[in-house]
Amino acid sequence: MADKNKTLRYSDEDLAEFKELIEQKLEAAIKEFEYLQEQVRNSSSEVSTKNALSLDEGSITMEKEYIAKMAARQSKYIQHLKNALIRIDNKTYGICRETRKLISKERLRIVPHATLSIEAKKARG
Repeated sequence: MADKNKTLRYSDEDLAEFKELIEQKLEAAIKEFEYLQEQVRNSSSEVSTKNALSLDEGSITMEKEYIAKMAARQSKYIQHLKNALIRIDNKTYGICRETRKLISKERLRIVPHATLSIEAKKARG
């Protein structure tokens, strides 16, 4: 008799495929994050060296805040990807945290750090 409480999971081959995809995305995300951090640092040094006539301080500050916000979002994305790798190692990757059903492969290929199925996401509103 099959265990009715056993949660389905992706095969080791599927998990290896997702791990490779996530590692590629993680590498790209880290490069982007480092680039954004460099832009924030450069904009800080530009404030003191820029000619006051070329850009006013307000627009420099707005640009710096925008880049810093993008860097923060990128940092959060990196953490989500790292968490997905942990779920792969734990063999819990791809299981919806609300329905306990497998998240579709198509969704995971697009949003590899997803923890909710489309049906659970829609139910949340």
